[in-house]
Amino acid sequence: MQIGVFAKTFPGSEPAGVLAAVRDAGFAATQFNLACAGLPSMPDAVPDAAVRTIAAASDTSGIALVALSGTYNMAHPDKAVRDDGLRRLGVVIAAAAALSIPLVTLCTGTRNPDDQWAHHPDNADPSAWVDMATEMEKALDLAERHGVDLGIEPEQANIVTSAADAMRLIAEMGSKRLRIVLDPANLFEQASAGQARTIVTAAVERTAGHVAMAHAKDRLADGRFATAGRGVVDFPDFISRLKETGFDGALVTHGLSAEEAPGVARFLNGLA
Repeated sequence: MQIGVFAKTFPGSEPAGVLAAVRDAGFAATQFNLACAGLPSMPDAVPDAAVRTIAAASDTSGIALVALSGTYNMAHPDKAVRDDGLRRLGVVIAAAAALSIPLVTLCTGTRNPDDQWAHHPDNADPSAWVDMATEMEKALDLAERHGVDLGIEPEQANIVTSAADAMRLIAEMGSKRLRIVLDPANLFEQASAGQARTIVTAAVERTAGHVAMAHAKDRLADGRFATAGRGVVDFPDFISRLKETGFDGALVTHGLSAEEAPGVARFLNGLA
């Protein structure tokens, strides 16, 4: 199991410097964001020169590019906004293919028009699922064309909130290109350590064989997010259960500062 970190954890817009920081903090892999190459995260275009620069930085640093962020609000109430997001996703997917990055991560969206990571009461309306699923079908067409997988993450504020939702969407789409990014801290809002372990265990079992990447973020009992190892998530148990399912992908941490990164790398590497 490779231990990685979000590239955006580290400041800078030059891939060589960012990936060197990833390496120096003790990680072997990263979930890359085009902002770390001086571009918008969801750009109109990715110049060939940028692709070459990112690839060279990966080679020089030895850091594996295991995923590329392609998040936009797939359930935005305005179709024009969704259409623009899908167009930009096509650019990101093409860049991932050019860089041999196997996975593009998505956001299944929210009816909140201002923040794709914020809950909205209309998320539970069946029309929200329909709009998101329609986007996903189009996104999967792009992914199939470029030979790249797409990763959806159960997230309490989004349309896909649970392992059950993720498996439902995979069944509906019928595509092997649709995979799961499993973050234990996003499977609940408030829980004791015991409750969290039960929820996470059930999710690992339900998604077995469909997880392309895991995330390592934590939560305190009151619901606030925390760096891995400081909250109620039992990471030794989580990692052990992932291994039991045959998972051999990357475990990527985020939601931490650059200063905290070396300590989290030591913690996770000690478990992997």
